[in-house]
Amino acid sequence: MTATSEDPAARGVIVTGGGTGIGRATARAFARQGAQVLIVGRTESTLIETAKEHPGIRVLAADITDPEVPRLVVDTAVREFGRLDVLVNNAAVLGYRPLPHIDRDLADRQLGTNLVAPIFLTQRALDPLEATGGTVVNLSTAGSLGLRSWPNNSLYGAAKVALDFLTRTWAVELGPRGIRVVGIAPGVIDTASGPQMGMTPEQYAGFLQQISTQAPAGRVGTPEEVAWWIVQLTSPEAAYANGMVLPVDGALSLT
Repeated sequence: MTATSEDPAARGVIVTGGGTGIGRATARAFARQGAQVLIVGRTESTLIETAKEHPGIRVLAADITDPEVPRLVVDTAVREFGRLDVLVNNAAVLGYRPLPHIDRDLADRQLGTNLVAPIFLTQRALDPLEATGGTVVNLSTAGSLGLRSWPNNSLYGAAKVALDFLTRTWAVELGPRGIRVVGIAPGVIDTASGPQMGMTPEQYAGFLQQISTQAPAGRVGTPEEVAWWIVQLTSPEAAYANGMVLPVDGALSLT
């Protein structure tokens, strides 16, 4: 039988930042459907851990901010799977600093990973995505929705606001080519990212507890809950959803 985008087991998927957190949960969720998944990240050991006991997951250790890597990622997926149906732009770099303490290195790392890399990776993926009527999923954040501010996290928030704008704009630009572009805006998700946020384990636990008391859901989210929505929005049944940015945050952004 010829593979089609209506057959989840035939799909080829790319997930950036696939070594931990939401990326790991998303790769495994697609793999459980029978899809073939290429996970990309800087640290090979965490990628290998993601792929453990999931033969449908392949690993590519690479830095997506390298100008040559978008070609490598997309060409690897197409060579391995024969097609590309889903691109999940999930990789992100955190870094909490107020404006007086932002330096060039932090700006380059955050904007390069969180905004510039998705632009050129998506650009490189357009032809194979058009061939399958595929979907791009941009991972944003509920922390930057609406008119909210985010003191000490301006670079991260600004990149995600820009990514939301790209999601809406690309949906209009690429719709005639049969490519959908959607966004997911997670709230506070327990991804064990405390060290990346500059927190000790105790501080991170306290942070999660604090958010749990603020969120109407009464808790923080899990990577698996976000992954479920990513998989659903890339399914054929979701074909009329385009250009949307869906908050998955326990209604925290409404408070």
